[in-house]
Amino acid sequence: MTGRVGRAAPLLVGAGGAMIVALDGTVLLMAQPELRRAFGASAAQLQWTSTGYLVAVAALLVLAGRLGDRYGHLRLLHLGLTGFGLASAGIALAPSVGWVIGLRVAQGVCGALLQPATLAVLRLAYPERELRRAIAVRTGAIAVAAGSGPVLGGLLVAHFGWQSVFWINLPLVLAVVLPATALRLPERERPVARRLGLTGAVLLAGCLAVLVHALSQVPVRGWGAPATLRELAGAVGLAAVFVVSERRSAHPFVPPALARSVPVTAAMALLLVVSAGLFGSLFTATFHLQDTLGLDPLTTGLRVLPLTVLMVIGSPLAGAALGRWGPRPTALTGTLLVVLGTAGLGAAAPDGAGVATGVAFALIGAGFAAVMVTATGTVVTDAPPAYAGAVGGLKQTATNIGPALGIALASGAPGTSTPNTLLLLAGITTLGLGPALLLPSVRGVAAAGVGA
Repeated sequence: MTGRVGRAAPLLVGAGGAMIVALDGTVLLMAQPELRRAFGASAAQLQWTSTGYLVAVAALLVLAGRLGDRYGHLRLLHLGLTGFGLASAGIALAPSVGWVIGLRVAQGVCGALLQPATLAVLRLAYPERELRRAIAVRTGAIAVAAGSGPVLGGLLVAHFGWQSVFWINLPLVLAVVLPATALRLPERERPVARRLGLTGAVLLAGCLAVLVHALSQVPVRGWGAPATLRELAGAVGLAAVFVVSERRSAHPFVPPALARSVPVTAAMALLLVVSAGLFGSLFTATFHLQDTLGLDPLTTGLRVLPLTVLMVIGSPLAGAALGRWGPRPTALTGTLLVVLGTAGLGAAAPDGAGVATGVAFALIGAGFAAVMVTATGTVVTDAPPAYAGAVGGLKQTATNIGPALGIALASGAPGTSTPNTLLLLAGITTLGLGPALLLPSVRGVAAAGVGA
């Protein structure tokens, strides 16, 4: 491919692949009630249609990125897309809920293969100036997909049944596979011919799987349940063994250039904390609007709409701010906007005033767009191209664990009022100011440090 079409192809592939995963996660919410009725599934079985996917994705994202660095990101992209589409078709044809759960796990494995590759393709295809714009477009595309998912899912389920939310993935996958097949990345994408560090891979995958499962069960079991405490202790133990193993290994799983990079680790910590605040507040406010104030799902969705709109509008603006002022000021501003928006939701919670709620959601959307674009741009541009997959996997891991943590924090404090829960989440989000301060104040500072 040549000319403008050739320059746009990596963006279409990177943004399109990310949109498929984001859309799938939100349309499923609208299909679960009918799916439960169709199979007579228990509440636990229904929950595993989501939990199985989340655990598989979280456990394998970093490994998938490392495999892409070694064997080629386009190979992993094709494998992930094809498997995701086939698993979706299998779920639509599933004869029992057990098959649905198993195929959702398979879909999670393929989603893990796919997600780091969508970032790596952008990293390898564009120079830094164009890369900032591409990341902003990708962030906006994810917001559109996630925001439209509930509406699209509701329409599909109402007219074509729960299977349609999985059938829809097939034409979407095809729309990304076709340009990906013709895509050729620059020669700088050379497979890394060094050992992956399988001991570290197993330890990290186990740690993340146990952690995500524990967090996903907090809304049901609570933080103080023995099973929750055992799993959290197990995750901490595996993390400690992983760190010791990595320090002693001649072939560490996480490349030292990434593990020792302050900008990369700070950006991932920022994503983890702020995404926890965002999804925790969204979870809390949505339930409050519907269960306490009695709003219907459509009215609730309209109240939340400013968040999606400002994410879409704010993403290119955040990209421009990142290029002009650098990561630190942009990330600090974005984090403060999310804090103000979350606190504003708490203040508006008693009567759920439409204008006040809309403004609060708009602040959260604009702030999260700034954080997402800045943190993603930092980890992708400041890592050597040879580790584009690894850093993409680490970044996606942070954005997968953050929402699980936020929802666990929001739902794990029974008896706490909605305003107090939202103020607590605003306070937790302020912790993101710490890692934001560790980001470079201007572009280009971190890049030299990581590659050293």
